[in-house]
Amino acid sequence: MSVYGEYWAASRPKIAAMDALEATACYPALMARDARFDGRFFVGVTSTGVYCRPICRVRTPKLANCRFFGTAAQAEAARFRPCLKCRPELAPRSAFTAMDASSQLAREAARLIEAGEGSMTALAARVGITDRHLRRIFAAEHGVTPLQYVQTRRLLLAKQLLTDSALSVAQVALASGFESLRRFNAAFVEHYRLQPTAMRRAGGQAAVPVLRLNCREPYDVDGLLRFLDARAVRGVERVDIANAVIERSVLLHHQGQALRGNLRAAFVRPGCVEVQLSPALWPAVASLLPMLRRWLDLDADPAAIAAALPEGSPPGMRLPGALDRFELAVRAVLGQQVTVAAARTIAGRFVERLGVTLDDGLIGFPEPQTIAQAPIEHIAELGIIRQRAAALQAIAAAWPGLLFARGALLSEANLEQALVELEALPGIGPWTARYMLMRGWSWPDAWLVGDVALKKALGGVIGSGDEFRPYRSYAVLHFWRTLA
Repeated sequence: MSVYGEYWAASRPKIAAMDALEATACYPALMARDARFDGRFFVGVTSTGVYCRPICRVRTPKLANCRFFGTAAQAEAARFRPCLKCRPELAPRSAFTAMDASSQLAREAARLIEAGEGSMTALAARVGITDRHLRRIFAAEHGVTPLQYVQTRRLLLAKQLLTDSALSVAQVALASGFESLRRFNAAFVEHYRLQPTAMRRAGGQAAVPVLRLNCREPYDVDGLLRFLDARAVRGVERVDIANAVIERSVLLHHQGQALRGNLRAAFVRPGCVEVQLSPALWPAVASLLPMLRRWLDLDADPAAIAAALPEGSPPGMRLPGALDRFELAVRAVLGQQVTVAAARTIAGRFVERLGVTLDDGLIGFPEPQTIAQAPIEHIAELGIIRQRAAALQAIAAAWPGLLFARGALLSEANLEQALVELEALPGIGPWTARYMLMRGWSWPDAWLVGDVALKKALGGVIGSGDEFRPYRSYAVLHFWRTLA
């Protein structure tokens, strides 16, 4: 065993998300500042008390001074502070694949924590286990307690907002999930040994509040924008391919309130997206942040995806997700058996009739109760056949009770249950249900059997697509693009 291997074996318990990573790869990756490992591990430097991303541009520390962690929460639990230069809060996340049941539950719990789930009791109820069992499997998977995990996520978000936004310190505290400014100040000083105001002075102050979101390169920005532009609904979305900008309306449910506003996402440079939000959306930024990452597929592993796709597929392909699963479900039904352009036109009429006018000329997508209560004639007269209008109202009436709406764990059992549940609704067939899960749940391995365009691209025979597992959704996008 190498010196590094001995160090590793002696110094670490199980490190989450590192099972597939050779231990001896960490230090060489750190020395090479290899971007492929950004977000996959963090290094704590004992001589400075700071933890960094593996791409940090500072002088590489000696191996004897390094401790490696699978997550930022583990590094902070070991009393390391985040680096002010490489900014661990901006590191891309890891897109986990399904493993054993306990790992799935622990990772789903982490996702719910990041989305703003409340107490441990409520969190345990969401994943269907006792809170004691949840604490046990969470610690085994992530190396920290749920409380330590949520504290780290809140503090890192606060650090990001202090650095990149013009929000006041009090606004940052509330937007990050702290109940009071006093508790926020105390936690910040305890963990980072720095006052929040000092962090702001160190990072400067942006003229316009902005969220910086990073990803692993390569990223096929043009492909993602063209996909969204072809499907952009008039009034809901605007896509500027030349300037790499997306604008759209957003509806969020936060602390019992419906928050409506707009966002602007700009691909300002390789590997970085800057997002501006309407003032009404900032209180829910902690919930919105993971949704934005899924919408733009920022946590994808481009190397693994490229290895599964046919030769000639563009590097850095992304699977466009959804900020609003109900909106996606409605648009999937409206797009049945018509061209993409026709579906966009019909959806535009639908939104203009039932949506909510917002600032900057954008329209908020209609809420479920609005659609469920609308006379079916008002929907049908927009050029939507009555059978499809009835399907829309059935989805609206079932919302948010559907498993698809609740965003449950992405496991084989839940996928099967969600498909059965969706296909039981009138007007929802196998293609529509799979498309909804492909984009609404960011399911990477959907294979749209029966898709006319896919069949044409494959020469008339779709098959099972097993050669593209576990990234068949990306293969579908690739074949659609070959027709364009």
